[in-house]
Amino acid sequence: MTFSFGKKALLGAVAAAALSAFSFGAQAEVKPMIIRIAADLTGPPHPAGIAMTYFKEKLEAAVPGSDVRLYFAGALYRIPEAVEAMTEGNLEMTWGQFGKTAAVDPYMNAIVGPQLLTTPGAINALETTETYKFLVKRLNDVHDVHVFAAGHLSMYMGAGSGSRLLKPEDFAGKKIRSMGPAENALLASLGANPTTMAFGDVPPALQTGVIDGLLTSLGGFNSTKEQAPFFTIAGLNGIVGDYYWVGASNQWLNSLEEDQRKLVTDLMVNDVMPFQKKINWCNDKRLVDKYGTTDPSKPGIYVMSKEEANAVKVASAGATGKWIKANSPADAAMWVDKFAAEADAAVEAHPVGSSELEKTDCAALAEYFSKYTKK
Repeated sequence: MTFSFGKKALLGAVAAAALSAFSFGAQAEVKPMIIRIAADLTGPPHPAGIAMTYFKEKLEAAVPGSDVRLYFAGALYRIPEAVEAMTEGNLEMTWGQFGKTAAVDPYMNAIVGPQLLTTPGAINALETTETYKFLVKRLNDVHDVHVFAAGHLSMYMGAGSGSRLLKPEDFAGKKIRSMGPAENALLASLGANPTTMAFGDVPPALQTGVIDGLLTSLGGFNSTKEQAPFFTIAGLNGIVGDYYWVGASNQWLNSLEEDQRKLVTDLMVNDVMPFQKKINWCNDKRLVDKYGTTDPSKPGIYVMSKEEANAVKVASAGATGKWIKANSPADAAMWVDKFAAEADAAVEAHPVGSSELEKTDCAALAEYFSKYTKK
């Protein structure tokens, strides 16, 4: 009988997790698994790379003999190809990204865009929105991909270059790496020449002058700060907003025994993804503390003033949302508008300082930034 890995199964797995509480000794009879996880991001110290390595360590400890194989920076598949591979049953898991997934399903762009979820609490509330739930259901129904949970890209997504990209005219004529076509629209509205590029290709492209700059997260800045030392952010999600989704092939999940499914789900939903959100928050904080500057003429991470951020917003004239609507099925426009309304409500409900995420003890997580980083 085929196992349907849907909402009921997930709730059952979570309930079982509450009883087992990750007693590794109780997992002794769970059969070993081989799990390949494809991602477009880089490995540690990138916070999502740390979370993936954390999952590998935890699962292999819980089930001796298991082998979790991590493929960073598109080494196995880029996100669109990874989704197709999971649909076909040729890949176990993907650490995906909604904007990049839009290449195979344009509806996924519905939650992509700048200045939507602009507080930590609002970002953390993404999974409660109807738009997110619609996209998760679509991935399951259309692509046969089960989504465990959403993760956070850097809350300070921004623009990096060899010089400061601050005013709209600073972008004009520059070749800027983008994560996908929705971000291309924003860059084009500022007069830049956008280039969609997987992150693994970015450092050499910057080094050789193929591109002049990039849109990325603070984790990405940390990997390219030698080539693009000027990094500019316009507040939380001020320049670009996007989110991770972590999912698995339903064909693979259906092939597992029940205790294997429960363990993978429990670990991912109740341990790894909460950890990922906290480690991402702490990574943002530590990088801003370490590389932040209040002088835009100097290298480092510069946070725009409200006036500076508004100038970019006015110049972009809603280009991202307009592009998404123009390049998606007609009924997708409703979801773009719905998410904008849900984002406004989430920001109002979760003002700055109200989220438990903002109370994270980053000192307790500091060890992970060196633990999983190759020397």
